[in-house]
This record gives sequence, structure tokens and C-alpha cells, in this order.
Amino acid sequence: MTGLSSESYKGARDWYPEDMRVRSYIFNMWRKVVKSYGYEQYDAPLLEPLEVYAAKSGQELVNDQTYQFTDRGDRRVAIRPEMTPSVSRMIAAHRQEIAYPARWFSIAQFMRYERPQRGREREFWQLNCDIFGVEGAMAEAEIISLGDKLLKSFGAKSDMYIIRINNRRIINFMMAHYLGLDAIQSQLMIKLFDRKNKIAPEAFRDQAIDIFGAENAKAGLQKIAHLLAAKSMGDLPEAIRDSDAVKEVQQLFTLLEKVGVTNAVFDITLMRGLDYYTGTVFEFFDMHPENRRSLFGGGRYDGLVGLFGAEPVSAVGFAPGLTTTELFLQSHNLLPKFVSTTDVYMIVLGNALTGALDVAEELRKEAINVEIDFTGRKIDKQLKTAIKKKIPYLLFIGEDEVRSEVYSLKRTETGEEKKISLERVVSTVKDRRHHVEIENDEEFDISDLKA
Repeated sequence: MTGLSSESYKGARDWYPEDMRVRSYIFNMWRKVVKSYGYEQYDAPLLEPLEVYAAKSGQELVNDQTYQFTDRGDRRVAIRPEMTPSVSRMIAAHRQEIAYPARWFSIAQFMRYERPQRGREREFWQLNCDIFGVEGAMAEAEIISLGDKLLKSFGAKSDMYIIRINNRRIINFMMAHYLGLDAIQSQLMIKLFDRKNKIAPEAFRDQAIDIFGAENAKAGLQKIAHLLAAKSMGDLPEAIRDSDAVKEVQQLFTLLEKVGVTNAVFDITLMRGLDYYTGTVFEFFDMHPENRRSLFGGGRYDGLVGLFGAEPVSAVGFAPGLTTTELFLQSHNLLPKFVSTTDVYMIVLGNALTGALDVAEELRKEAINVEIDFTGRKIDKQLKTAIKKKIPYLLFIGEDEVRSEVYSLKRTETGEEKKISLERVVSTVKDRRHHVEIENDEEFDISDLKA
């Protein structure tokens, strides 16, 4: 009889303690930054009725990527593949009671059935940030500057990434009036533009010809070439350049300059494939040569709340992913060195276990995390365990230490050892925490994450 496989589900990750340190670091930084902008945390169910996604997220997401099933109550449900429909439903449910502008965030788990690849998994975590009840470009400027602040909080520089910006109103005008496409052709062309950087130029051209039809393909391809050559809004064809939507994007760029975002660019090819976007769309893109990819994106989706039977509420949001953030930090060498969440590894000498347990309890009362080795193994094996676990301090407890209340505390990293009182043990460990907090400018307790 063969044993069970030790492999995780395809497209999902096992999170070992060393992996959790990275995850906790990213999550904590996310929370710190978004809270500094006044965003408050919420959550929603892992399961939603399938129609929540079918209404507006797009058929590809619903038909090909959702984990869906019929529950025991004969209801068709899906494991959430994204958060935007759920938060829109929540806003609609308490439309009158909520104070606007409503700034909400969540850090949540999702699943999509798609081909696993670098930076894309079937099970994934995202930060979701949304501002509800604000019309005009200032809401987009805040959300984009918040994304910029998130990356910079990890130590990123502006030249490490660019922020691509477009507007769905420009896109719709471009499809219908400039390219002369009907509604079905427009949707197909939007999907094609969304895949432009993922397929060969010949494939893009051939699929565009199919959408235009043989009769209109030549003129249509010339117009697309004109669009793709535009490096700024000033380079756009006059018919598009004079539209109100372009003026809206120009105002956004002015606002972004005022808040110090200097690496935003206009990109006529940026579509953002989800159907619910109604205005500005944007994408943060990594410029590292080994990780040139979209990091995260978002945009305005004013119509989604109204689908739940409430008065429409304007909304802008974005959703950085855990994996793409981790890859960005790795590519740019921005991840710090991590140690165990345990502060002290207690090595028990001789028959001092009872006293050691008492000492450990006193340390825990002082918010020191302590692991006791009560295996009775030789000291060198206990030392190897502490080093392998990357625990910052070793505390040796024997009968003499219990009797004298003077203990040997050793710094694992440097080998420095000193005999001190229990009060000094507490102050030494907490001093290390304080220095790490100053060095990293953290509000949360990162002493359990970093060396």
C-alpha cells in the first residue's frame, strides 16, 4: 500500500514557519500603511452565491476560474475569486448607515482555477483597499498614492516600478467612435488589448483582423498602429484627445504630481480585463529585468453597488497580491533577514526543570516569548536546535541559576554571553526589540520577525 502524497494541492502553498515570517512582515506593513490613510478593516464570507460574480466580473472568471459547487441546500456557490463584488454587496446592504467617504481594507484569501505559474497561484492572498462615496479624480489620486506608499514602505524606489494609467471611458470611446466597433467587437478588442503583452505581435495582428473583419481590417490596423505609437495623451488622435475622459485623466496626473507620485505614465493599451470598471484603471508594473510583470492594479467601478438593489455608490479600489509583492521584494533585494518569533530558547541543565518552568512563566508575563527544551538531550544538540530555529537568545537554567536567580543569557548570532538577573534578561530582550523598531520605523512589533 502506497502512502499519501506529501505534496500540497496544485497551485497552493504550504506555509512553513520561515515562510510565515515573510507573509506576516508583508501583511503587517500593509496594515500599517493603509491605516495611516484612515482605512478600516473588514472581512466577508469565503463563499458567495455564484451570481454575485456572474453579474459583472466577466464570463471568463465565472466559467473558467471559479471553484463552484452546489451546496447541501441546493444553492450554487463559489469560493471567492476576488473581493470587489463582496464588499460592494456589503456596502449595498448598509447603504444608508455607512458614513462616506468609506475607506475600507481587507487582507483575505482567494481561489481561482487557472494555470499555476511564477507569481500566479490558485490559492492566493490579497490586500483589498477601496474608497466609497467620492466622485472625481481625487479618489483615484489617493488610491494610487497609497499603492505608491505601500511599495516605498518596503524600501522600493520610484525607478523600480512604473504606474500605468488609462480610463475605461477613453477605451469605450476609442472602440466605438475611433475604431468603429459594435458592442461585441468592442468587448473582443478590449480582451485582445488586455493580452497584448502576453502574445506574439503576429497573433495580436491576426486576432485584430478577425475582429474587424476583412473589409475593415486594413483601416482598423492603421488606427491601432496610431494608438500604439502614442507615448502620451498629447500623441492621441484628435478625436480621442478632445474627449472629456482625457481631461479627467490629465487632472489625475496633475493631482499625482502634487502628492509626489512621479513615475506614472499614460498607457492606451491598459485595459484591466474585469468588466465592472467604469473610469480610471491603473497598474503598478515591476521594471526589474528578471521580474518584468504587473504587480497589482485597480480602478473605478461606480456601477457595482447598484447591482445589489441599492442606490449607486461611486467606488475606487485596488488589490496588491502577496506573492507578487514577495517576488518584487526578492527581485530588488528588499526582504530583510528574519528570525524566529520566539525570543528565548531555554536550555535546562540537570534537574532544574521545575525552576525553569517558573522562570519561563515570569518571562511570559513580561511579554517575552520563551521555548523550553525539556528533552534532556546533550547541551550541544539543544544549542544546534536553537541555532537552526534562528532564535535570538539562549537562556541556561540549572539548579545554581534557580538558587542564585542569576542566569546565563547568550546572543545566538554573536556568541556574546553574560550572567544577569531576570529583570536584566527582560530589559536586554526588549532593548533589542526597540532598536529593531527604530531601524525599521515600524509601529507594529517586528521583533518577532527580524534579526
